[in-house]
Amino acid sequence: MKWFISLLLLPLFLHGQNVSVHTVTPPSPLRLPLTTVFQGESKFHAIVKQAESENWRARPIGQRTMLAARALLGTRYVNYTLEVHDRIENPVVNLNAMDCWTFYENSLGISRMLTYKPGPYKPEDLIHMVEVERYRNGQCTGNYLSRMHHLEEVFYDNQRRGLAENISPRIPGAERMNRQIQEMTVQWKSYRYLKNNPSLLAPMADIEKKVSALPVYHVPKAKVPNAERYLADGDVCAITTTSPYQYTSHVGLIMRHKGRAYFLHATSSRDKGRCTVFDKPISDYLQELKTHAGIAVCRPKDLPPSKLWKK
Repeated sequence: MKWFISLLLLPLFLHGQNVSVHTVTPPSPLRLPLTTVFQGESKFHAIVKQAESENWRARPIGQRTMLAARALLGTRYVNYTLEVHDRIENPVVNLNAMDCWTFYENSLGISRMLTYKPGPYKPEDLIHMVEVERYRNGQCTGNYLSRMHHLEEVFYDNQRRGLAENISPRIPGAERMNRQIQEMTVQWKSYRYLKNNPSLLAPMADIEKKVSALPVYHVPKAKVPNAERYLADGDVCAITTTSPYQYTSHVGLIMRHKGRAYFLHATSSRDKGRCTVFDKPISDYLQELKTHAGIAVCRPKDLPPSKLWKK
């Protein structure tokens, strides 16, 4: 088992290497039934039909992501929708219920799917797009640790593979953060896989140690009003936190509207309906909680088109 964990963690971080592979790993075989790992098929087909009739494919990735996100507004908020088994890991899509992370993933996944391969589209196509975004090196191994559980690593890994750019360091006013990440290992009883597999705690602690050492930059809350001008449609916007044990506490998408950068996200707030919402401009949203420290922003790129287009 030790050799397997070592191989799993070996490619985790390549410090000092500016790798830009820009390739798409093939989809992993489903390890669980489709009915377990995909919910909301009728909603999926309705969105695809709308996307085709309105020719979303002709728009830039950021605008496509916004169109997909708007089609998902009003979806109820539910946490832990990815925890579907005690041991077997598989990418999961649930279009009927989302948390902040899966809202952005599903929106981006639909956006990328439309240009990655031609239709007709099926649920497995969106599952593949989520796998490319969320899993280390774009591939689910069936092990819980192959899924990236920290946004900072997702931003890092996707930039390393050439699939996104973490624009945070080049936004005026950005500052480097330093944290000792312990979220998963401290709150392990909240996670179904960790609770049922305590042997994963030690390698998870190693992962969090490496995440702690990542070069993470954010724009402090006081400087975000000036930073709004640098944000674009479809930017993945993480909310950084004042907690010493986390870099980020929330995530959503940016949408330009009337000259401002508005925040679209899935919220657990009962006052906002516990659903996916089109909220305030990001500068105003940050003022809602003292624990909001600022923002970190990642700008996704389109995937290289599949060879299926040639057919």
